[in-house]
Amino acid sequence: MTNPSDRELPIEPGAVPVAPGLEDAAANAGTSSAAFRAPPEYAPVDKRIIGICAGAIVVALGAGLAAQLLIRLIGLVTNATFYGRLSTDFAAPRFGTHNPLLIIAIPVGGAIIVGLMARYGSAAIRGHGIPEVMERVLYGESRIPARVLFLKPISAAIAIGTGGPFGAEGPIIATGGALGSLTGQFVHITADERKTLLAAGAAAGMAATFGSPVSAVLLAVELLLFEYRPRSLIPVALAAAVATAVRVAFSGTAPIFEIAPLAQPTGLALVAYAVLGMLIGACAAGITRFTYGIEEAFEKFGERFHIHWMWWPALGALVVGGIGVISPRTLGVGYDNITDLISGAIVGRALLALVVLKLISWAVYLGSGTSGGTLAPLFTIGAGIGAWIGEQCAAFAPWLGIDAHVAGLVGMAAIFAGASHALLTSVVFAFETTRQPFGLLPLLAGCTASYLIALLLNRHSIMTEKLARRGASLRTDYAVDYLGQILVRDVATREVVTLRAADTIAQAREWIARGGTSATHQGFPVLAGNGVVVGVLTRRDLLDPACDPMQTVAQTIRRAPVVVYEDSTLRDAADQMVAEGVGRLPVVEREEPHLLVGIISRSDLLSAHAPRLDAASRVQRGRRLAS
Repeated sequence: MTNPSDRELPIEPGAVPVAPGLEDAAANAGTSSAAFRAPPEYAPVDKRIIGICAGAIVVALGAGLAAQLLIRLIGLVTNATFYGRLSTDFAAPRFGTHNPLLIIAIPVGGAIIVGLMARYGSAAIRGHGIPEVMERVLYGESRIPARVLFLKPISAAIAIGTGGPFGAEGPIIATGGALGSLTGQFVHITADERKTLLAAGAAAGMAATFGSPVSAVLLAVELLLFEYRPRSLIPVALAAAVATAVRVAFSGTAPIFEIAPLAQPTGLALVAYAVLGMLIGACAAGITRFTYGIEEAFEKFGERFHIHWMWWPALGALVVGGIGVISPRTLGVGYDNITDLISGAIVGRALLALVVLKLISWAVYLGSGTSGGTLAPLFTIGAGIGAWIGEQCAAFAPWLGIDAHVAGLVGMAAIFAGASHALLTSVVFAFETTRQPFGLLPLLAGCTASYLIALLLNRHSIMTEKLARRGASLRTDYAVDYLGQILVRDVATREVVTLRAADTIAQAREWIARGGTSATHQGFPVLAGNGVVVGVLTRRDLLDPACDPMQTVAQTIRRAPVVVYEDSTLRDAADQMVAEGVGRLPVVEREEPHLLVGIISRSDLLSAHAPRLDAASRVQRGRRLAS
C-alpha cells in the first residue's frame, strides 16, 4: 500500500511496493501457494479425446448405415411411385411413368405428406439441412431433437423419391449431425465435445454419400465447427474415414463421378478457368438471392391468402411436376446428370435447358419449405454452366486451350465454392469424386476466383443467409487467437500497489482517506511477509461497513488468490477472469514461491488489441529500396 502523503515514495519500474509506516507482521498469514487458483496448462488434447474419438467412430458407423438406408428409401419411394413396383434399387424417376398427370401428381402427393410431417412432427425437417444444423451448433448447444433423426431422412426420402430435384447429401448430413448430437446428449460431455460429435456425424454423412472423406472433414471445419483444433479435428477425421469405409463395403471404391482422364492444362487455359470461376461466382451469388427471393415470395403469398406453410410444398411441387413433364431429367437426385455434364454426354441446347429448368424447379421447391439438399442441384447447375461455356470457347476461341470437360468440372466445384463460401471443401470434393489430378490446378484457380467474386457480391452464403435473416451475426473468418500470441508479462503493469496481510482494515481505510493516486486503484493484492500473494481485496471490500475495522486484511480475504503466471497468454488471463468473475489478476512467477511481479486488468486486455487494429487498418507509406 503506497503512502499518499506529501512525500510519496517513488515506485521503481518492476518493483512491488508495500506501504511504508505499517507494521509487517504477516509472516504467518497463510502463505501456501498450493491454494493458488491459476489458469490450467494449455494442452491440444487430453485423455477425454479418447472417449470422444470412440463416440465419433460409433456415430460414423451409424451415419454410414443411415446413408445406405436413406438411399434405399429414396429408391423404394421412386420405384413405388414412378414405376409401380416394390424395389429398393436406386432409380432415376425420368425412366418411369410418361403420363403427364402422374408426373405432376406424384410430386404434389409427396409434398403434402412432407408438409404434414413438418406441421405435426417437427418443423426442423424443412429446408436443406445444413443451415439448420449450423443454427443448432451456434445457438442451441449442438442439441438436435431426437425426432429429427427419424423425420428428416423419411421426409427427404419422400420428397426426393417423388421427384423432388434435390440431392440426398443434405438430409444425410443433417441426419448424421442429429445422430452425433443425440449421442452427445446421452453421455456426460461438454457442449464443445457435443459439437464435435455433431460435426463428426455430419462429416460422416457426407463421406458416406460421396466417398469423399477429406472434403467431408473440410466441410465440417468450414461450415460447422467454426474452428481448427486437434481436439475437434481428430474425431471428425476418424468419423469421415470410418463412414467412407462403410460406403466402400456397400458400393465399392469407384468414384461417384467417373470421367475420362483429363489433360494437363496450359498456363493460358488456367487464366481462362479463373475467368470462368469469376463468372460462376457471380452466378452463385445470383442463385443465392434468387432462392431466398422465392422463399420470401412464398411467405408473402401465404400471409396474403392465409395459406398455412404446411401447404406451400404442394404449391412448389406443381412447378416441379410441370417442369418434369417438359424435362424429366430435372426430377430426382440427378447424380447421373452431373456425370453426363462433365463427361460431355449432354451438350448444346439440351445442356442449357437442363440448367435453367433444374434451377427453377429446385429453387421453387426449396423455397416452398420442403425437405431436400442443395449440393447435387448446385453441382448440376454449375457443371452445366461450365460445360456450356467450355463448349463455346472450344468452338470460337480454341487458342485458349479450354477443355469442356475441365470447364464442367470447374463449374461444378466453383458454384459450390461461391454459394457455400467453402473454398477448400469445393476444390478437394471435385478431386475426390473424380480422382483427376490434372483437374486440381484449374479447380484451385476457378474456385478461388468464384469465392472472391461471391464474397464481394454476397456477404452471406446460401448456408448462412437464412441465419442472417433471423438476426444472427456470423463471421466465418479463421484466424489465430490474437490474445493467445501475447504473454502476460509483456502487458502486465509492473508497478503494483499492494497491502500487507497483517495490516488492519482501519489502517487501510485511513490510508485511502488520505487520498493519493495509489489509493484510487480498485484492487489490491495482499502479500504475506515472505512476499507471497494470499489474496486480493477491492476498495469495496475495504470500505464495507459490515467489515470489522480491527480485523486484519488477511482475515478479510474470503477466497483463495486467483492469479495468472507471467508466462501465460492473455487468452489464459481473459479466460481466468471470466471463469472466476474478477476484473484483475495478480501476475506471479511460475516457480516457487510464486512471487508477485505485476498485475493485469480487463482494460489491459482491451489495450493489447491496439497493435492488431493498427496492423489491419493503417496503410503504411511505401519506402524506396536502398540502391
